[in-house]
Amino acid sequence: MTTPLPSASRTGCAVQEAVPLSDYTTLRLGGPAAWFVTAERATDLVEVVRAADDAGEPLLVVGGGSNLVISDEGFDGTVVRVATRGRQVDSVADGVVELTVEAGEDWDEVVADTVSRGLGGLECLSGIPGQVGATPVQNVGAYGVEVSDLLRSVDLLERSSGKVIQVRAADLGLAYRTSILRGTDSAVVLRVRFALRQDASSAPIRYHELARVLGVEPGSRVPAARAREAVLELRRGKGMVLDPDDHDTWSAGSFFTNPIVPDTALPDVLGAIAARLGPDVRVPTFPGGAGRTKLSAAWLIERAGFRRGHAGPGGRVALSSRHTLALTNRGGARTEDLLSLAREVRDGVRAAFDVTLHPEPLLVGCRL
Repeated sequence: MTTPLPSASRTGCAVQEAVPLSDYTTLRLGGPAAWFVTAERATDLVEVVRAADDAGEPLLVVGGGSNLVISDEGFDGTVVRVATRGRQVDSVADGVVELTVEAGEDWDEVVADTVSRGLGGLECLSGIPGQVGATPVQNVGAYGVEVSDLLRSVDLLERSSGKVIQVRAADLGLAYRTSILRGTDSAVVLRVRFALRQDASSAPIRYHELARVLGVEPGSRVPAARAREAVLELRRGKGMVLDPDDHDTWSAGSFFTNPIVPDTALPDVLGAIAARLGPDVRVPTFPGGAGRTKLSAAWLIERAGFRRGHAGPGGRVALSSRHTLALTNRGGARTEDLLSLAREVRDGVRAAFDVTLHPEPLLVGCRL
């Protein structure tokens, strides 16, 4: 491990030594941080990051830990946990308000608050673990809604210059589960702004499963509170709502993104599927952007022979018993156990269908 970091000490924030990062990830996995700092104010967060960058010291910024896989060796540097709080609603025009939220706020608490205030737009993103600051980084989405549908702007600490800047949503390169912020440590999200409606109605219900549960036609709107409850019901049924007593929720959510295949390669993929499953099999496909088609990762995993509950090394990790996209810690696991299971699933799907799955969580100090 490193020696004490004078830059972190100079910020006035308390610095802890050898803190296990398994306490700060939803997977309950990850080795120790050499040094650990909690930033409860945006100014503290800015100071810690600037100090580490000025000194050339390794730094990892952690939020809710719901999209993180940290190596068993941990992080040989300073980990700063974002614990900033604050929300503000400002009227804009035509029944639309701007909601400004600090990065350290719990995402689902914010969604619940918007619903209780009669604000519509975020309800289909209910039950997603993690903090607000992570949502634009990976363009969080679920049940037919993405953060990009509602995002107005973010405040960032630009690490190369040390300046705090405001960036419009249109300039963030938001796409399926990604943005220009994903996979880079060039900036730290300080706060986020969303445009929400004041009519207490949901976003259009685009996701067929959700429309079926609500008993409405796709494209309909329902009361935001009703949509939130239906989404939470669906997520609980898939083990996707955090519960400390339920190992099916000891996960990073969906471990693999849905693969997007160029249309030029799609016939070969469909041919491989037909060769394995028969010519009459119905393959779920979705628009993936110009010249591309999105496939269902869960469907491919199951058809490659991996069932719910499929266990990895020693039974310490397994696919969720309720959702094949979630890789779960069954207790006593190590990060390498999880990665071994992820490799088995990835390689099995590639061998069966010539489609490569990619992980959705950020991998720190490890790789597939």
